[in-house]
Amino acid sequence: MVEDNEIKTTVSPFAVREGEIKTFDGKDGYVSMNQIIHKINIGHINELHFSILELVNEFEFITSRQIFQMLEWKGIDVKSQDKLNNKLEQLVKSKILTRYYFNSEDGKGIYRIYCLEKMGKYLLNSRGTECKWQPTDNTKPVPMIKKRLAGNQTIIAYLRKVAAFDSYMVKPPLVAKMAGKQFKASGGSVKLTKNQKSIVFLFEVIRREEDWEKKLQDKMKLYQDFYENFQPMDAGFQTMPQLILVCEDERHMAEVFKNIVVNSLEPKNVKLYYTTDLRQNNETLEDTLVEFKLDETTNKYKMENIKVKLLGL
Repeated sequence: MVEDNEIKTTVSPFAVREGEIKTFDGKDGYVSMNQIIHKINIGHINELHFSILELVNEFEFITSRQIFQMLEWKGIDVKSQDKLNNKLEQLVKSKILTRYYFNSEDGKGIYRIYCLEKMGKYLLNSRGTECKWQPTDNTKPVPMIKKRLAGNQTIIAYLRKVAAFDSYMVKPPLVAKMAGKQFKASGGSVKLTKNQKSIVFLFEVIRREEDWEKKLQDKMKLYQDFYENFQPMDAGFQTMPQLILVCEDERHMAEVFKNIVVNSLEPKNVKLYYTTDLRQNNETLEDTLVEFKLDETTNKYKMENIKVKLLGL
């Protein structure tokens, strides 16, 4: 597997491209549960397949590379990316998982996205694993899926590269009390612990989708509500979590910041930090966060990298 710091692309694979569509790459036809049970009985589908299935259920949409990294982190030896891809192919052929890729004028995407099929839900339920998957989940639009994939990558970067990493949540539920609305941080969250002190990072992933500025404004109003009315143990957090906005690229960070400032959408009581997809590929995450500070001599904001030793290896 190519290591993160060996990836040379200058454009995030999870950035939204104009005219991009999600293309089915799974299996058509019918597979019976009896056929699947037979494959389990003779060992063609084993515990490794179920470990893969549980990860897809947890993350909803996930790439094969992200699955490999998560299995490796869990201490599950899958030998190589190719061997994992063979296991994924078996699950797709059995209609336990299905698969998509993104297609645009620039050509096919370089990766495949895996998600559950009906048979996968049945198998998970039979083993007592909670599975809220519905067939309509697989119809989600490209930007929503890419937010999930970028969030996955961020979580995986923290669990692999930050010594203080404690735990993660894929879809932390938050409540905007005044609006009476529950919402989720689109990129998930991580809990970091050092010297018995903990902090939670919430990741909100922003993509240049259609009407993205308006969608960002609506989401930031919910975050304003959440932070301004925060009490210990809200959403299970003992202390106020740190919000980090995950953008497509360096320029996008400035666009997002401007949108938030112009519309007075900064949450009170918490600083906003920014990062990008490709910054998660750095060997260490110490220098991956950005803050916009007002330069008093020019009266203009400038972007500054923030060194956070807590994010070191």
